[in-house]
Amino acid sequence: MLNLLKKINNFTGKYFALLIIIISAGALYTPNTFKPIVPHIPVLLGVIMFGMGMTLKGEDFKLILKNPKPVLIGATAQFTIMPLIAFVLCYIFKLPPDFAAGVILVGTCPGGTASNVIAYLAKGDVALSVSMTTVTTMLAPILTPILTLLLAGKFIPVSAYAMFLSIVKVILLPILLSIIIKNIFKGKIEAISEILPLLSIVCIMLINAGIVGANSSKIISCALILFVITMLHNTLGLCSGYFIAKFFGLSEEKRRTLSFEVGVQNAGLGVSLATSHFTPMAALPAAVAVVWHLIAAPILAGFWSKRPIKPSNNINKNLEVKNAV
Repeated sequence: MLNLLKKINNFTGKYFALLIIIISAGALYTPNTFKPIVPHIPVLLGVIMFGMGMTLKGEDFKLILKNPKPVLIGATAQFTIMPLIAFVLCYIFKLPPDFAAGVILVGTCPGGTASNVIAYLAKGDVALSVSMTTVTTMLAPILTPILTLLLAGKFIPVSAYAMFLSIVKVILLPILLSIIIKNIFKGKIEAISEILPLLSIVCIMLINAGIVGANSSKIISCALILFVITMLHNTLGLCSGYFIAKFFGLSEEKRRTLSFEVGVQNAGLGVSLATSHFTPMAALPAAVAVVWHLIAAPILAGFWSKRPIKPSNNINKNLEVKNAV
């Protein structure tokens, strides 16, 4: 049974983008089938965060302390470039306040957990990806509400404290719970942790389907403007992450990793926060971002996967992947 789950895990990882497209199309065609998922999005996010916590190892934190430069560069870029790009796009396109708040909220969210899988597919630095996702996720309860207040607060009222509490419940508590459980049971759950990426992928697809199903008519009516803004935001983020890493002299595998860590946000968290603290309209940009990020990033990863990294840039890759996955 475990071997079968591992095979399914490999299959879903390989065809992640295609599966997202299929389930998105299905949610648009039969939205009522997937609408009941929406109230459970915070729980599904919690499951994803729990799985993330189960995969964390002491080596991940040692890596941050041993070589903090890439993590600092990536985290700084994540919480400066993406919110500012979102803010500028809102003014350029003269978005209504609710839409503007939603776009900015996506920009202030931490890196998406799917970026770890995508970095692996792109032959990136998986250990760095895990470290960056961990750091930005831990910073999110403070930085996401503050940045949203500063930028989106110019469009609609924002309660930073209420947002802080939501992120703690959805993000930090599941991670802390998983770390506690892992330390209590230790080796007994090692085999289970190997299939947690599959559970995370299933949860991501369910979140995506629920969001698309609940907002199908609005997504169709506002599709053009929302997709243009989402594509611009995501593309500029992916490019910024790569070239900032290049500017600071990081290796090719680290450039690819920072591209995904900066350009791919936890848009599912954005949907949850927008639904809880703003309006349904504010959740639409995040809903579109969930779909687009999980289509564009795997496509880029597939492109890079066919372009092997030179051995000089890949000395420690096998060891890092073993420690991170």
